[in-house]
Amino acid sequence: MSNLNILNQQGADTGAPAAIEESWLVRDKGEQAVKDAVVAFLAAQRSGTACTKNRANLSSRSQAKPWRQKGNGRARSGGKSSPVWRGGAVAFGPVPRDYSVSINKKVLKLALKRAFTDRLDDGDIIVVDSLAFDTPKTKEMTGFLKAINAGTDALVLVDEYSENVDLAARKLQQVLVLKASSVNTYLMLLFKKIVITKAGLAQLAARLA
Repeated sequence: MSNLNILNQQGADTGAPAAIEESWLVRDKGEQAVKDAVVAFLAAQRSGTACTKNRANLSSRSQAKPWRQKGNGRARSGGKSSPVWRGGAVAFGPVPRDYSVSINKKVLKLALKRAFTDRLDDGDIIVVDSLAFDTPKTKEMTGFLKAINAGTDALVLVDEYSENVDLAARKLQQVLVLKASSVNTYLMLLFKKIVITKAGLAQLAARLA
């Protein structure tokens, strides 16, 4: 078991460290699981709605043969909807499809544990006792991140959404506020720093243990 210092919103050490259980961590496996989880997440973001018309869908072009098959000195042609004709159909164009990839729940859990372990070992996780703002202003969030040395590229994990906190981060393109119960492997790896509240850590621990 290891400990992480818990900071307050002003960046001072509270003196009550957070215990990180070994059951939350995995170091000897999970690299492939992380890759599979990230690929599956990105694949799920694809809409798969790209579509072009093939000869069967192209009703605006005549289906009549332009000229007879032989005897006129020109290449044979079956119809004006041919892909080689201007205004014709598209050959081998995209059609609507589902890009989603199915992954076992155990693999997803292993991937999240490995991603969390790697970020922990790299010193990229910052634990704060709580997070609350009086006003929904961007300067509140930037001041908080500066005080705890989290920079301007951070994932903020909380146990419950706070409107002021959510609105304070809305204009910061590289800051995302998310419930710890919703974080996935991709987001765990996307940001340079991970800021998590004490209650959010307990929520995440329930998923990792």
